[in-house]
Amino acid sequence: MYRTEDVLATLGMIRQHKLDVRTVTMGVDLQPCAAPDIVVLCAGIRERLLRFAGRLRAVCRDVEGRYGIPIVNRRIAVSPISTLATGHAADDYLTIAQTLDAVAAEVGVDLVGGFTALVQKGWTEGDRRLIAALPEVLSSTERVCASVNVGTTAAGINMDAIAALGHVLKDAAERTRPHDGFGCAKLVIFANAPTDNPFMAGAFHGIGEPDCVINIGVSGPGVVKAALEDLLAHAPTKPTLGDIAEEIKSTAFRVTRVGELIGREVATRLGVAFGIVDLSLAPTPQVGDSVGEILQAMGVVRIGAPGSTAALALLNDAVKKGGSFASSSVGGLSGAFVAVSEDAALAQAVAVGDLTLAKLEAMTAVCSVGLDMIAVPGDTDAETLAALIADEVAIGVINHKTTAVRIIPVPGKAAGEKAVFGGLFGEMVILPIHAAGGSTAFVRHGGRIPAPLSSLRN
Repeated sequence: MYRTEDVLATLGMIRQHKLDVRTVTMGVDLQPCAAPDIVVLCAGIRERLLRFAGRLRAVCRDVEGRYGIPIVNRRIAVSPISTLATGHAADDYLTIAQTLDAVAAEVGVDLVGGFTALVQKGWTEGDRRLIAALPEVLSSTERVCASVNVGTTAAGINMDAIAALGHVLKDAAERTRPHDGFGCAKLVIFANAPTDNPFMAGAFHGIGEPDCVINIGVSGPGVVKAALEDLLAHAPTKPTLGDIAEEIKSTAFRVTRVGELIGREVATRLGVAFGIVDLSLAPTPQVGDSVGEILQAMGVVRIGAPGSTAALALLNDAVKKGGSFASSSVGGLSGAFVAVSEDAALAQAVAVGDLTLAKLEAMTAVCSVGLDMIAVPGDTDAETLAALIADEVAIGVINHKTTAVRIIPVPGKAAGEKAVFGGLFGEMVILPIHAAGGSTAFVRHGGRIPAPLSSLRN
């Protein structure tokens, strides 16, 4: 199934160009843990996670050692907690989050996702309680990540939930003021959320998945950049954009094959199902591991200049084509992330004024996620934050694609100042918001934006 030359070629990428398995994410169904007593429910959560994930760290280390391929993160995604906790008191949601946090630390995973509500068409009392608990959960736990799906192409957009989330972001940011509002970085607000996404903060274990499954996130912006630089330097004639797309496809193919190899090996050793490999070009703040640098290698020297959106569209499509040819198990998001603070080149483009919020929104129409890891002024009002979320969700709903929002209103800081989140979350200059406050009345109408006509596809 796996040709030796493909694996050897990819090992060269690992050593020279920062290719890694960005995450092994174990999805676990927690529905069997449901119980009316919170003590019994949390005990069930702990027992079930220890049973499935107790060996995850050791197995990942063994597989990493066998193949010499770095596995950067180990994570767990669980069933949406708003469903599991239906009928429980408001205080119980924090107790569940604390249980997840403690078990994640015990089994040695970096993050646990699934503190999630799916409210695209309406929300239950359980959904409301989970969303209300988010500021405290995000500020008082270390590893717990949250997501809320507020729109789908089939259902439309829940503007009541979006309005509430604007206030959640303000509260969560204030509670984590000493860390520049970092609590908001652990919350993703989705349109058309995938149920098998291995990347945080938006991972959850969706309905229709098996009891336990291994999903793999592979990332290699540095590899793609190096391949393009080699093509441009050594091609006998000047490469066309079609040639560039072909080079990206072939690189994505090799990376995906190795990602699936690792995923299937981990799943086999753990005795659980293998799910998908998500080939997403997820950057880190390190120079040489950047989606922005790929755009620059393609000829968009100033990211944000005209042509940036077209170049990103080419990149995203070529990555998906190469990955889908390499495996029948490609899923999740797969493509290119424009996570601004996590990408050194994108953050620099913001700092010099080339990349604006409006241009980022345009680019999200063709990338894999959306307005991701973007710092805005701390005094931005909740309705403006909600309007930003609604704009991005509308792009996903209308275009039948996943979009997502991670916006951080940085307490006490203004546009032009720097927000520092640390580690893989990086840092960036805070972006101004044009005409902030100009859509308050629109947001306050509430209700639901109906599904587009294109949803009628049966």
